[in-house]
Order: sequence, then structure tokens, then C-alpha cells
Amino acid sequence: MSHDPVTALPKGKLVIRNIGMVLSGAMENPILEADTVVVVDGRIAAIGRYKDVDTDDANQVIDANQSTLAPGLIDSHVHPVAGDWTPRQNQLGWIDSTMHGGVTTMISAGEVHTPGRPTDIVGLKALAIAAQRTFTAFRPGGVKIHAGAPIIEQGMVEQDFKDLADAGVRLLGEIGLGSVKDGETAGKMVAWARKYGIQSTIHTGGPSVPGSGLIGADVVLAAGTDVVGHINGGHTALPDLEIRCICEGCKAGLEIVHNGNERSALYALRIAREMGEMERVILGTDGPAGSGVQPLGILRMVSLLSSLGDVPAEIALCFATGNTARMRSLESGLIEVGRPADFVFLAKAMHSAGRDMLDSIQLGDLPGVGMIVIDGIVRSGRSRNTPPAERLPFVCN
Repeated sequence: MSHDPVTALPKGKLVIRNIGMVLSGAMENPILEADTVVVVDGRIAAIGRYKDVDTDDANQVIDANQSTLAPGLIDSHVHPVAGDWTPRQNQLGWIDSTMHGGVTTMISAGEVHTPGRPTDIVGLKALAIAAQRTFTAFRPGGVKIHAGAPIIEQGMVEQDFKDLADAGVRLLGEIGLGSVKDGETAGKMVAWARKYGIQSTIHTGGPSVPGSGLIGADVVLAAGTDVVGHINGGHTALPDLEIRCICEGCKAGLEIVHNGNERSALYALRIAREMGEMERVILGTDGPAGSGVQPLGILRMVSLLSSLGDVPAEIALCFATGNTARMRSLESGLIEVGRPADFVFLAKAMHSAGRDMLDSIQLGDLPGVGMIVIDGIVRSGRSRNTPPAERLPFVCN
């Protein structure tokens, strides 16, 4: 297990060859014509056929063994607290374990499980700044955690949002988990946050933790957040009519989470598809939560939405990568020249009925994770959590 302080990007050249399939993470072109990816100093330098790219003088070579290379998965909705410990389940190592489920980036929806979480304005700002600083400087398992997401409270003024932005805070926690629960106040504070470059999300559905409450379509639309947090409820979903109202009434990201209502997840996906706006669909776990920690939660959502939502697996994987990257303004999440070299190597799980890895996902199986690379650094070999993959990549030198 690697719990490393953040250091400068690695220097040198990594070549990944003999790739069976390269998934871009971009819905408009999900499968790339390539069998080789070249990484220089932790960023993607070339994507193409082995004969056409510069593979000379590599410091490290990975043979993908015909497995699939995909962008590292992104969990759009987590609740971190301190390092790799969660008081919600009194569990150590949950972030590293999730990395073994293919996740290389996490986005905090608020550090709400912090014992004694302050709700006064000075305290909530201090907590957010501390979380932003600590998770910028420390990455459990190498995972990139965008944290420091304050829960807004009544009485905050525009200057508070400027203070947060000046300190490096770029996210708001779920609106509705604090004392701001009405659309008018939320909308005013979201506008202040947006003015200073802070992205916002909102709790949707019934209450999940003490202090939260029902947030319906009227409040969600009035707030005008950038992301509709767990549109399928966390855990309790809104009625179908309100879910449709939200989907049709805004252009925000439609976040579907593991710790939500699965029928409502499929309903929200169906509405997005009917509208021709599946690029708005992004995925999270909403963990740790009362239902526990789900190391394979993002892969499970990809499989659920592909198999029961009748979405090609390569598109469902975009929900957990490129869609989230674009909606959340992240560098990671796409296999594209210039992007960080964050990859998950996937293959069909042993004895799956699928013809290949993509078909196995569409049949409802989870793929096997054979290796994780973050910023061009191998962070794990075969996953200790997924079913064993039929094909495993290996380091050649």
C-alpha cells in the first residue's frame, strides 16, 4: 500500500505497448486506433501504432498483453475526512482499496463526516481550507483527491466565497447538508461561488445524514448548481416526475451514484438519452456512507448502466471518465496528448460469458483490473478486489 506525499511528476519516458484496445473516455470517439501510448514526464506524449510513434530510449516499458487501456476512473462524489481513514465506518485504507477498483481521481462532496464538524462560518472555512491543503499534499494510494468542499450555512456573505477561493478552495460541498435548504438562498450563494471559480453541487432527494433534509426539484432548479448531486437519491430518490423536471430544466451534470436508488438511476439515464444529452451523465459512489465503502462502486455503476440501461460499455465507461473530466474541469479522465498519464488496464474477468471485455460489461459482469498507473507511475499490479482478469499487463524492464 502506497500512501505518498505529493512530489514532482516523474521524469523520463514510459512506453505502453501491445495494447488490445485504447478507450479514450470521450463519447464522441470512445475507441482509438492505437496499440501504443508514450508517456513523457508523467503526461501523455503520443498515442498510435507502435511503428508510428517514438518508443526509443524508454526508461520503462509496460507490455499490456492485449488488455484494454482506459483512463483512470473518476469518483465524482466521495466524503473524505483525514488521510485514508473514514469515521463513518471506522475503516482504514478505503481510498487505496478504491484505487484497486480502477479509481484514480476522487472529488469531495463535503467533508461531512469529520467528527465535530464546525458549522460556524469561520470554522467551516477553516475545515475546507485544511482539507484542501492536506489532500493536495497527501495522496493515499496515489489517488488524486480534490477535497476542501465547505458545507454552506446561513449567514455567509460574498466575501466568504472570495476568501475560500483566494485560499485555493474550488468546490462547494452538497448544498442541503447544512442550514441552507431553500432555493433562493442557495442560488445567491452558488452565484457568488461561481463568480470566484468555485464549482457547486446539491443534495437531491431525501435526507441521508442528521442535518440533511428533503431537497426537491424546485430547490435544485432554483439553486442552479453545476452538478445535480446523486439525482438517483442518496439513498432515497425523488419521484420520477421530479427527476424528469430536473433533467429537462437545467444543463447541470446529472450525477448517478452507487449509494442511490438503482431504478431511479436507470430512469435518469433514460431521460438523458431521450434528450440526446448523455454527455451530462457522471458517476459517483457517495461513499463512505451508512451502507459502507464500495471499492468497486464505480465499476459496478458502469456495469449496471451498460447492462440494464442498454448502453454500449465503451460509452458507459465515458460516464466515469471523460464526462466527469469535462463537467468537473479536470485534467485527468481522458486519454489524449498532454493529459496526465492516469490509466487503468482492464480485461474480461475469468470465466465471464462475454465475448470480450466490453461484451462482459454489457452482460453485467465486472472487468478485471490488471494494473493502475497514475502520473506515469505504476501504483498497483493485479487488483486485489476485482475478479481476476484473463490478461495481465507486465513491466518489461
